[in-house]
Amino acid sequence: MLWIRGVTDGAVAFEYAPAGDGPTATVSVRVTGADDRTGKVMLSGLRPAMRYTYRARSRGAEVAGEFVTAPPDDSPAPVRFLWSGDLGGGGVCRPRGAGHRIFEAMARQRPDFFLFVGDTMYADHRCRGPEVEPGADFVATTLAGFRAKYRYHRADPALGKLLSQTSVSAIWDDHEVRNDFAGPHEPLMPVGRQAFLDYWPLLPPTTEPTRLYRKLRWGRLLEVFILDTRQYRSANRELDGPAKTMLGGEQRRWLIDGVTASTAVWKVIVTSVSLSVPTGRTHRDSWSNASVWGVPEENSTGFAVERDMILRTFRQRGIRNLVFLTADVHHAELIRHHPTAEYSFHEFIAGPLAASHGRPRPLDAALNPRTLFARGGLNTFGEISIEGTLFTVRILDENGSGLFTHTIGPD
Repeated sequence: MLWIRGVTDGAVAFEYAPAGDGPTATVSVRVTGADDRTGKVMLSGLRPAMRYTYRARSRGAEVAGEFVTAPPDDSPAPVRFLWSGDLGGGGVCRPRGAGHRIFEAMARQRPDFFLFVGDTMYADHRCRGPEVEPGADFVATTLAGFRAKYRYHRADPALGKLLSQTSVSAIWDDHEVRNDFAGPHEPLMPVGRQAFLDYWPLLPPTTEPTRLYRKLRWGRLLEVFILDTRQYRSANRELDGPAKTMLGGEQRRWLIDGVTASTAVWKVIVTSVSLSVPTGRTHRDSWSNASVWGVPEENSTGFAVERDMILRTFRQRGIRNLVFLTADVHHAELIRHHPTAEYSFHEFIAGPLAASHGRPRPLDAALNPRTLFARGGLNTFGEISIEGTLFTVRILDENGSGLFTHTIGPD
């Protein structure tokens, strides 16, 4: 799927072809002010495991880009992708006169795709001060305001370059609407969701036009399950228990059944909030029920009952080679969880891309975690490469310098 924002109302024309050779195909999409001049077009007839180049033209303006298509499901082709989250929090906005260095470093990696794991902008934070580009010194409360927040970040040249040459799969967290929001209980959720759909290249099924959770397959080695942890969640203030949910029943069944049926060697689950890092102020916001010291608490307001049910089902069904990717907590950490003697899985955290910095903290002891690496105080992104069934994860800083590398083999 190609995404575009046109210069004016009217048709935007695309030309695309395999890089280096092959016939050129054309397609167009009409953009209007009703959609903030954003448009998407689904391409057909693409070859698998192929790099494509494209050009888009709108009223005399032109932009070029590229993307890589996935290999067939039975192909052992290697894959390399990035993940991170949290852009613009705590007033850490676009530097005046320069782009975010971290996006330049990410673009240099030339990944197959990028997973943008939540807080793709901060609708509820102001960008102000002499050191940042003007244009976002407001809290969004209308559809026009939410769209303006996305436009502000898309004007960053470094981010634009990354998104033009790398496929991206984005999911929201809370700040695309309001801090720690729970969808069914948040009046601004519908307009925040519409702006997210406008500004990211995803197309929900016609039968579920607001659905954001989805999956992608990359050959025999990888399947990625991208969760929506906001739209269906119970109110954070509710006490945890069997009725409390972060995913909602339908998405939870989709996840469990999809991971169970997956024939990929590695199953990666994208969750915008951590399994093991307690977050939230008045009430819990992540999956954990643990205190700030990592001790699980009774009568808490997390979502650990649902989390543990999902993990227990995976264990009972013999699901191996399971990795959770997340962001949200504004620090990087690689964790191996060993909740029972016979079962383990990993949780990998990266970020922020550009936001206030967090720090590692005690993890939820209920998961019996072991930290392999942790670092706060700087902007980071993660890189994962899978080749010959080996799974290698790297954490890199905003200059592209590697901070830590860890490789795991399949069970």
